[in-house]
Amino acid sequence: MTVEGSALFSPLATRHSPLYMPPMTKVLIIGAGHAGGSVAAFLRQYGHEGPIVLVGEEDAPPYQRPPLSKAWLKGEADLDALLLRPLSFYAEQNIDFRPSTVAVSIDPEGKSVTFHDGSTETYDVLVLATGSTARKLPVPGGDHPDLLELRTLKDAERLKAVLAPGKRLAVVGGGYVGLEAAASARALGAEAVVIERMDRVLARVASETLSAFFTERHRAMGVEILTGAEVVALAHDGVTLADGSVVRADALLVGVGALACEGLARSAGLRCDDGVVVDEQARTSDPAIFAVGDMTRRPIPVHGGASHRLESVPNALEQAKQAASAIVGRPAPAPEVPWFWSDQYDFKLQIAGLPFGADRQVVRGDPATGGFAVFHLAGDRIVSVEAVNAPPEFMGGKQLIGKATPVDVAKLADTAVSMKAVAA
Repeated sequence: MTVEGSALFSPLATRHSPLYMPPMTKVLIIGAGHAGGSVAAFLRQYGHEGPIVLVGEEDAPPYQRPPLSKAWLKGEADLDALLLRPLSFYAEQNIDFRPSTVAVSIDPEGKSVTFHDGSTETYDVLVLATGSTARKLPVPGGDHPDLLELRTLKDAERLKAVLAPGKRLAVVGGGYVGLEAAASARALGAEAVVIERMDRVLARVASETLSAFFTERHRAMGVEILTGAEVVALAHDGVTLADGSVVRADALLVGVGALACEGLARSAGLRCDDGVVVDEQARTSDPAIFAVGDMTRRPIPVHGGASHRLESVPNALEQAKQAASAIVGRPAPAPEVPWFWSDQYDFKLQIAGLPFGADRQVVRGDPATGGFAVFHLAGDRIVSVEAVNAPPEFMGGKQLIGKATPVDVAKLADTAVSMKAVAA
């Protein structure tokens, strides 16, 4: 059952009968990341004239997080380059931006939020955009203060400070963030070792073809990759594995996934299930409260309305548009195909769609050349594509997923046949 079909949602909270919002509706946004900052901007872009209060825990205005493990870490981007919009934008747009402010409770009946300093703020509409937090390893030393994470600008500053020639970084977790950090460490002249408990890196999020490709490329760049390695203890200077061996390092980065920051929502009685459950308009089980970004579990129309939690900039932007449109009474934006990207060395990985229901894979191109794509199909329809240095395959695959167009598998596998011809 999709979220929108749940009986927990008020009829007022469906796209069929949107809640009427007076022109001077006061919107309070908790969370000043990519999602929350974009909601505020879209509201003004869509003509909302009422008060907007944007509250963030960090001291910086909304900024891009993906470059933290790449361009920013390598010194190729400064804070100004990371900012979604200059600080002056918020004053110019009459958006009351409040940094370094933590929301501690919501009173849905009284429509107010209490903050860490005891102050309160009322709302007509509340938007939650509290994001996600790094998962801790449940092992001795897993909460050691010297362990590094990579979720915020301050996290990235701590990591950057310890990366230099002659230093060694140990990364626990072979996901995208861990691999990107390892690549950046090598670019800065530091050694890097990636420790993954599964039998391959990217095991939870990518095909075996993609895992093999990036394993080979990282090893060629001097990164040590340990798979099937169970971590049993952490310390400031090393990682103890189940076989008794110890991996020594000058710094430890733990990247084993993220948890939705849903505590505030749960305390307000909102429906949560590994994320705050929302409908296709980003509304929660309370019709006056929306939720957007990493913290949400949402229906994905192009995948049959399947409910899923997505952690990506495109998802944050899509949900920001959904919420802002619903608040101002604007028609809902067209559903989008989920997509993601990762930059490692000279390789740009672009992924579109999710492999729900996939029963086979088709590799187009030769991974040995550094440019190829892996298509995941359910029957004769593409449901996901992983493209490495292959923009036409990514764009063509993304379009075919969105249109649910049947494809000829033989043509899809043949690089002599253009993606345009595959879609014909």
